[in-house]
Amino acid sequence: MNNSPNNNTNQNNNNNFFNNNPLLAFALFSIVIILIFKAVVGDGEGLGNMVNKQASATKQVAYSDLKSLIKEGKIVSVKLTPTVIEAIGDDNGRKLRYVAQNIPTIDKEMVPLLEEKKVQFEGVMGGGWLSELISMMLPILIFFAIWIFLAKRMQKGMGGGILGVGKAGKMINAEKPETRFDDVAGVEEAKEEVKEIVDFLKYPERYMELGAKIPKGVLLVGPPGTGKTLLAKAVAGEASVPFFSVSGSSFIEMFVGVGASRVRDLFEQAKKEAPAIIFIDEIDAIGKSRASGAQMGGNDEREQTLNQLLAEMDGFGTNTPVIVLAATNRPEILDAALLRAGRFDRQVLVDKPDYEGRLKILKVHSKDVKLSDQVDMAIIAKSTAGLAGADLANIINEAALLAGRLNKQEIEQSDLMEAIERAFVGLEKKNRKINELEKKIVSYHESGHALMAELTEGATRVTKVSIIPRGLGALGYTLHLPDEENRFLKQKHELLAEIIVLLGGRAAEDVFLGEISTGAGNDLQRATTIIKDMISVYGMSDVAGLMVLEKSQNSFLGGGMAQKDYSEKTAEKIDEAVKMQLDEYYALVKKTLNEYSGAIEEMAKVLLDVEVIEGEKVREIIENFEKENGMKSRLAHTKKVEQEKEEANHS
Repeated sequence: MNNSPNNNTNQNNNNNFFNNNPLLAFALFSIVIILIFKAVVGDGEGLGNMVNKQASATKQVAYSDLKSLIKEGKIVSVKLTPTVIEAIGDDNGRKLRYVAQNIPTIDKEMVPLLEEKKVQFEGVMGGGWLSELISMMLPILIFFAIWIFLAKRMQKGMGGGILGVGKAGKMINAEKPETRFDDVAGVEEAKEEVKEIVDFLKYPERYMELGAKIPKGVLLVGPPGTGKTLLAKAVAGEASVPFFSVSGSSFIEMFVGVGASRVRDLFEQAKKEAPAIIFIDEIDAIGKSRASGAQMGGNDEREQTLNQLLAEMDGFGTNTPVIVLAATNRPEILDAALLRAGRFDRQVLVDKPDYEGRLKILKVHSKDVKLSDQVDMAIIAKSTAGLAGADLANIINEAALLAGRLNKQEIEQSDLMEAIERAFVGLEKKNRKINELEKKIVSYHESGHALMAELTEGATRVTKVSIIPRGLGALGYTLHLPDEENRFLKQKHELLAEIIVLLGGRAAEDVFLGEISTGAGNDLQRATTIIKDMISVYGMSDVAGLMVLEKSQNSFLGGGMAQKDYSEKTAEKIDEAVKMQLDEYYALVKKTLNEYSGAIEEMAKVLLDVEVIEGEKVREIIENFEKENGMKSRLAHTKKVEQEKEEANHS
């Protein structure tokens, strides 16, 4: 006897299925009963004889012919019904089944004849009109059961209404969040912008008495992972009001009018629970501009949904304490009617955090993990410039996983730095086997990058050089983590330094190996892009002067399509200028590498031996080479320190 929990669970699941689908259960039960009734009662033969029927040949005969066969002794057994006589005969050792219909109502000769010829016979009660009726109804009932099944599936998939169409209830996440402003770090300006909303929801009468109109809608814009949804939850949590959250894509269905119906349902629910907050995530799914030309005609589903949203937001009275929050990464594509005063009349930028913000975010996410006393979060915050809050949370989690994998009791600084490398470069792939020639190529390539980064003013100092494969395709990498806490602009000499560092790898292969490889493909692509942007976007060349040739859309997602606005003749000039500058800087890099050939050789040798060297080791190799050859130090950071000393002495 097995009373395991799994059996009980399976039984409960089966019961729940039939309880939730009573019509389907009834239809299946009816079909089973009908099949049993037909098999047992329908013509009185049962399932066994039905098989026998198929096993022998059947021949339709007249009633008089059947009587003649009985008289001739060719019939073995007979079944009698009010409308049909079935007989089994023997035709030269071959069994035949004879069927005679339209028999006389009363034939007193049949039974005596069967007894005289000693034929086995039996009488069977016929199905009559009930059997015929059931035979006709069976296909209809099967079709009805299938229709009920499909209708229930549609109802589950679409959330209620007629066949499930129109209701938003199952797609709305209604809750009272426990999140507070203290749980949201790194976006202090955004928090200040939304605090008055909390005050309005708590004390609406204070504003109504003054005649003030609180914003009906607040649009949270910013890059992915910066905490827009978390901030919206914090507003509801601080105000202790219901929070109705739904994704913009949930309004779009294949049926026209469903989205508009769901918008109405959403706002009706929020008004019943007022004061409340409605939060629509990824609102660009329904709020895309109608002037973009992407939508043909004015009666499609997305446009009807947008129109209904606009109407609902206009329908809010000044005394209705329901506020709509929405989030998007693409504010530039939203419809102008959605952004006008009285709807989403306030936009709050939730941007990537600065140094102070990153430090606060790291502390928030690390309060529930075990950190070593030696961990310096200031270094981690400085090394993660450009990362969003979600990225920083992932770094803390990755560090915890690394420490757990190594069976450590606490998370150490090395675990956090390794997690940062994973975020910037990718997962280390020690098991990827590369041959000795490729290792040599990669070691010289990365040494070239590292040397030019240390000798070029405006370049970011080297943090680590490795020839261990990482990420999707990198066989090695040179890691540059910023020294400064916050950087928002790049000067021209810094862009040129970036180009020089990118060319260092290809030039090192050319100078020290005598042959180039495919490893510099991405470096050359990035260098070309930087020079093109300097010419056509930033006005940093003589080709176009201050004239902007490409207009890029301001997008938080990056990679926006630039709009080119120049002639073919100008395009030729740009191509010539890009090639000329790449050749010029490439020659400069090769000259520098030849001058520091001993340092490159030593660096490549150490990399081949230990595979990974830190930035301090790179600088040590360069300094030793300069001292041995009586050269004045060209290390960029050394010059910067000397310059700061001179400025201090003059002051």
